[in-house]
Amino acid sequence: MEVVGDPQRLESGLLGHPRLFHEPGRPVFLARQEVSVLGHRGTSACRKRVGTSGPGNRGYRGETRSARRGRAGASPVGPRVLRPGERPRVWLVRPRIRGKPRTSPPPEASSRVDRAFRSGRSRAPAIPGGRHGRPPTDDHESRARRAMDTAELAELGQQLRVDSVRAAAAAGSGHPTSSMSAADLMAVLLANHLRYDFERPEHPANDRFVLSKGHASPLLYSAYKAAGAIEDGELMTFRKLGSRLEGHPTPRRLPWVETATGSLGQGLPVGVGIALAGLRLDRTGYRVWVLCGDSELAEGSVWEAAEHAGFENLDNLKVIVDVNRLGQRGPTRHGHDLDAYARRFQAFGWHTIEIDGHDVDAIDRAYGEALSTTGQPVVILARTLKGKGVAAVEDQEGHHGKPLPDADEAIAELGGPRALHIRVGEPPAAAALRDRTTEVIRLPRYDKGDEAATRDAFGAALAALGDARGDVVALDGEVGDSTRTEEFAKAHPERFFECYIAEQQLVATAVGMAVRGWVPYAVTFAAFLTRAHDFVRMASISGSGINLVGSHAGVAIGQDGPSQMGLEDLAMFRAIHDSTVLYPCDANQTARLVAAMAGLDGIRYLRTSRGKTPVLYDADEEFPVGGSKTLRSSEEDRLTIVAAGVTVPEALAAADRLAEDGIAVRVIDLYSVKPADAETLRRAAEDTGCLLTVEDHHPEGGIGDAVAESFADGRPVPRLVRLGVRTMPGSAAPDEQLHAAGIDALGIVAAAKLLVEEAVVR
Repeated sequence: MEVVGDPQRLESGLLGHPRLFHEPGRPVFLARQEVSVLGHRGTSACRKRVGTSGPGNRGYRGETRSARRGRAGASPVGPRVLRPGERPRVWLVRPRIRGKPRTSPPPEASSRVDRAFRSGRSRAPAIPGGRHGRPPTDDHESRARRAMDTAELAELGQQLRVDSVRAAAAAGSGHPTSSMSAADLMAVLLANHLRYDFERPEHPANDRFVLSKGHASPLLYSAYKAAGAIEDGELMTFRKLGSRLEGHPTPRRLPWVETATGSLGQGLPVGVGIALAGLRLDRTGYRVWVLCGDSELAEGSVWEAAEHAGFENLDNLKVIVDVNRLGQRGPTRHGHDLDAYARRFQAFGWHTIEIDGHDVDAIDRAYGEALSTTGQPVVILARTLKGKGVAAVEDQEGHHGKPLPDADEAIAELGGPRALHIRVGEPPAAAALRDRTTEVIRLPRYDKGDEAATRDAFGAALAALGDARGDVVALDGEVGDSTRTEEFAKAHPERFFECYIAEQQLVATAVGMAVRGWVPYAVTFAAFLTRAHDFVRMASISGSGINLVGSHAGVAIGQDGPSQMGLEDLAMFRAIHDSTVLYPCDANQTARLVAAMAGLDGIRYLRTSRGKTPVLYDADEEFPVGGSKTLRSSEEDRLTIVAAGVTVPEALAAADRLAEDGIAVRVIDLYSVKPADAETLRRAAEDTGCLLTVEDHHPEGGIGDAVAESFADGRPVPRLVRLGVRTMPGSAAPDEQLHAAGIDALGIVAAAKLLVEEAVVR
């Protein structure tokens, strides 16, 4: 176990603490304060969390948090008793007055902003503890930074505005007005509440910040400058060739960016994934801050995320919504109606706070309230003005995505450039609890000649992979009994996550967990992953490493009909940058590829099938990514049949029938659709002169196109015929479906004879 932090400071800061009382066999406590101690297997002996309503520790659904964790199979929560002579292994971090329930604002100060905004008064309540109601900080955090006062926070907000204007002016493009509306929100967070070590972005206890409104990147980069992470000279390279400061931030360029944003409505869903990892996997006490715009709250993915966060009681998730009223072309749907947004979040079990987003004291109090709220996620709805501080653009339409008309005049109006430098609070010492040990994997083994469904082999292999690797997690879209992720859930309940029928959130959660270094396998029917295509695209932009598995692919699923048939998935995933696309045909091949996926980079997609297929390969056969298997071959081959998945047995049956008619054909199992084995395909084309591809997929973008692209370098292209699903299927038995689509053995035989110019006799 790796402990991040100075051991001597830890020793003197906790075990040497004059108020520490420790008796063997008893929990470790500070006088009148409870200290979290991370125990065995990463179990966090954190404070008991109090829900939002009902008796005791019950949440808004009336179920105790401990009961929900027990039902999910997670480790129990509670102070771990130390054995005689044992000392705490890791010390964390956030003391709290014992027995103190979640702070709720008094009725007269409930979260609503009306005339108070115009008069400059906030109705965010002042809650007990600390300046502006922040919860008491431990000695570590108070040593790390001095809280800024009102005047300093206001100055920092102005600096962020000025630098946003300057960066956009230097670039000749950008979104300065969207940055200016959120400048005060960012200033208070950066100066007084964020815990982050910019020199060690991988620190396990760093807070995580996601800029969901990614177009406000000038604000983020200006904050980096204020924190000393970048210099002013680099800030002026914004949006220029070769600069790290892209128009929308990506982690490929900047180590402090958690995920690529810019496609609106994705930051919160990914933030939910990070928060879920923090609460159930990492358990190092970090908070997840997400800054959203109001326009993106029209996206359905936001509400998938909101419901999931509420259901999971993600009280480490703090969302800030910059409600500046104006979108790209004009007013947003709800304008400045904060209550409209609050009602929606409250319906999903969130604690809501409504404030004037330009009152730094109100912002400070709201963040304090958010940090002292337990048992539910928090959203701060901040009423702001787009272009705040510059009369020519403030709260005016027509300035979205443009530099200010007169940047020099605007900068002067904002008080001119400043050079404030912020010491961001240090994260507490914590340990990386992830089990990175890798044991020898014992994959399931199937006897050659037997029959097994590749989805069954996937489930067994994933469970075995979980046995061998403690960093593998599985997520499912409420179809685990069909996709077979239930095998992993039974074996490793603490690392299984049910995302229900919300495929965007399913993929976003996987991305969030990959951000934290976990190896996720997100699984649903292949047809339903199309809903999450934009999340997959953005994950690729992030450089995220996630495994996606689509089951029930193609017409071979049979009677369920076309709404359930994944017929576009190969094309969709092949089009993703730097992706890997795998389509196994038998159980042993599936098991091997499931294990191989864990060690790959980028987006990895595996396609599995519903029905049983013959086991063609020995259990010890190797299947390198980018390879293929030649199952039939001779010097007399007149044609090469290229297949994958369910069409491989059909291709072999066709080859046997053709052999009876004196036509020798080669059969290639192209299990690695991307990258394809171009060398083998080119050799087959040279040897046989004709290629016939057959796939349970639409002809566009699938195996046929993958084969054709192997000859796109200018070399001669062989005769090529592609068989695929060209009509809209209905309901029928699996064998009837394959025959109707012309991709069964009979269809392959007919096409092959036409290619070699033999008469077709019926």
